[in-house]
Amino acid sequence: MSDYRKIGVWQTAFLGDAVLTLPLLTALKERYPDAEIHFFVRAGVESIFQGQPEITSVRPFAKRGKQKSLNAAVRLGWEIGQEGFDLWISTHKSLRSALVAGATGIKRRIGYDSPWFNRFAYTDTVPRRFDELEEIERLHQLLKPLGIDTPAPKAHLVLADSVRADADLFWKIHCSNRPVLGVHPGSTWPTKCWPVEYFSQIISHAANSGAQVLLFAGPDEKEVARDVMSRVTADSKDVIDLSGKLSLPQLAAYLGKLDAYLTNDSGPMHLAWTQDVPLVALFGPTVKKLGFFPRGDNSTVAETKLDCRPCGLHGPRKCPKDHHDCMRKLTPDIVWQELRGKLHL
Repeated sequence: MSDYRKIGVWQTAFLGDAVLTLPLLTALKERYPDAEIHFFVRAGVESIFQGQPEITSVRPFAKRGKQKSLNAAVRLGWEIGQEGFDLWISTHKSLRSALVAGATGIKRRIGYDSPWFNRFAYTDTVPRRFDELEEIERLHQLLKPLGIDTPAPKAHLVLADSVRADADLFWKIHCSNRPVLGVHPGSTWPTKCWPVEYFSQIISHAANSGAQVLLFAGPDEKEVARDVMSRVTADSKDVIDLSGKLSLPQLAAYLGKLDAYLTNDSGPMHLAWTQDVPLVALFGPTVKKLGFFPRGDNSTVAETKLDCRPCGLHGPRKCPKDHHDCMRKLTPDIVWQELRGKLHL
């Protein structure tokens, strides 16, 4: 068994995909405790992993910016190859990821066995088994060439003490002595979004039932948050709008303290369940069977049965049927019944 000293793990997809890679990183560190593990992620999400004890460094890749071209990918691979890595693991099937891996020249490179060009980029390949496994287990397949065939460890997000302290202080000032519901109405994919008026109804109902409600949204989701807030019928002191006000690590720390969380199928959903936060995730164009759902006993996936589901891996920009019934038929009454139990109201 080789004793690897410097390992690169390439996961440059969305935030949620990177979070789902945590069990793989944990398993690698358990097998190679003295190795450096360098995690390559999509630029913009690197801050969330700064506290992970398994990781030596988090390296951002600007796949939608200055490193977008295939030439830049090859150049980056060559540069990585000069850094002394002896093991490379890629979680992607894209040509760009294959070019990066091949250009590194690292002695051992592990990736998936398709598409066809991967056989030239990697020294070891494994089947992804998309229709058989959940995403964490698909990722864990990449460790089989290393003799790691044990079940995937539990995903656990570790944050810096400073952001935990910031969340504690906020709770002390604003959220004492009553249950706290977090609500996140945004998503990168429009069809993954529950109707804004439904979110407003839940917020109003929760606040009027005695809960403190926190509204979360990223910088690109502030307009959606404003739309939600404009329809809320509850005392303003019971609903705090935090849209665009938190860094990614702060958001994770605040999520970790919630009594319950309502969210679309999105990256922050994964930040919550990896901290055992009781949550209700709203699945419309996507389904649990795709394997990217929140895990754990505290997680509930709310969804409706429709023949047209799923309509894509992520959900299209617009409903192919022009009705969006996968979300519209998932009514606030249905969702509230799930949430009220988690809030103990």
